[in-house]
Amino acid sequence: MEDDCEPEQNSWAHLPDVCLRHIFHWLDDRDRSQAALVCKKWSWAMYSGSLWRRRTITFYGRQSRPRTLEFQSALWYVKKFGKYLEHLEIKLSNPSSTAFTQEFQVTMRGLLSHLGKCNSRLVSLSIKYLELDSLIWKNTVRAQFIKNLATFLKRMSKQLDYLNLKGARVTLEVGCELLNSLSCLTNKSFVSEINIEDFFSLHLPVYNSTLFHQTMSKFHSLVILTFNYNCVSDELLDILQEHSAHSLCTLNIKCHIHDPHEQVVLGMSWANLAKRAPKLNVNFFFERVMKHDHLTRILLVEIPVRSISLRSCYFRNPDWTMRPTLTNLLPAYWHVLQKLTLELNNGHEVLDDELLQLILTSKRLLFLKVWAFLSVTFIERLLQNRAERKCIMTTIKVRIYTGRPESSEEDQLLRDIYRKFKYLIDSELNYFVVTYPLV
Repeated sequence: MEDDCEPEQNSWAHLPDVCLRHIFHWLDDRDRSQAALVCKKWSWAMYSGSLWRRRTITFYGRQSRPRTLEFQSALWYVKKFGKYLEHLEIKLSNPSSTAFTQEFQVTMRGLLSHLGKCNSRLVSLSIKYLELDSLIWKNTVRAQFIKNLATFLKRMSKQLDYLNLKGARVTLEVGCELLNSLSCLTNKSFVSEINIEDFFSLHLPVYNSTLFHQTMSKFHSLVILTFNYNCVSDELLDILQEHSAHSLCTLNIKCHIHDPHEQVVLGMSWANLAKRAPKLNVNFFFERVMKHDHLTRILLVEIPVRSISLRSCYFRNPDWTMRPTLTNLLPAYWHVLQKLTLELNNGHEVLDDELLQLILTSKRLLFLKVWAFLSVTFIERLLQNRAERKCIMTTIKVRIYTGRPESSEEDQLLRDIYRKFKYLIDSELNYFVVTYPLV
């Protein structure tokens, strides 16, 4: 390393520290370490705490030399500069064996122990898709990892503001133990955002668990809560109303066909929560829950719904009739619905008119994404209505399913429609429309 950056030899010596740190911010670990060898000033920049506030560590199930070096480097820097860390994301890529999960558990034990001793700034932790119910987790390895994670959450509970354990797939008891770790010191937690989507194992009726209700009652300042519909109950809504109404802004609710979703939730419970939490928006994500009677039980008119996503995941079922949902159920949200996503295998029913009418009825709808069997003329009618200001959408993303491999005629029609509305599309819309053979 050079002793100094002499001005007459190197104009970079005049670069202000704030600019130098900004440059280092955009370098990866390898380039940072090389740049730090230039001179003392650049070496000092390497130790700037602002460079080490956010870190991601990826554990790869399928190793290669570049991936191994990347992982070792990321882990080394997190430990070296751990005291500056504010946002930590742990990723698992293709976990495939008991050897992987055992190595992951040992590494995480050391990492969490180190951060627990040196860090007092961590506000955000994300560890997604642990899938702890998978066979690649031996019982002893799983239990040790959960113990280490719970201990770490207890240590970080005073400062942690965001926790994402999406896809953990734990039992009810273990899940509540981990969440309770955030409130162990004061019996209250002021975490503002929690993502517990697919946090519990499949098929669990979490909504009737007293233990879960007691756990959620300890969160007193939730702003965003992401979870599954199998957790929703009158009791949970009352708890949110009592403890987080002053702060609550968003509920993201996933409803999957394999999760229990037939519980009765009163519209009055939703109405009371919406009244006490005036900033509340609710986003629903349905996967293969398409039957009208099931949706009617869930989508109550009292809910302040901002976004609805209905996905059949390419499955086709004659019992899934979307017409009553489009004509009777969704129009109830005409004054609040802003985002609509439909992925339907609706080859057995034509929905062009019903969908267009729903769009025109929904006065605040800004985003539309549709994958479905539609006619190309639907797009022309939609753009014509948009040009006439009968709707206010800014994003239109449509995949038109066709029942045959060849779609050149439809593609030509779409090109003609684009030319007809080119000025509107280029100036006002995020627009993407294609045909897609679904044979």
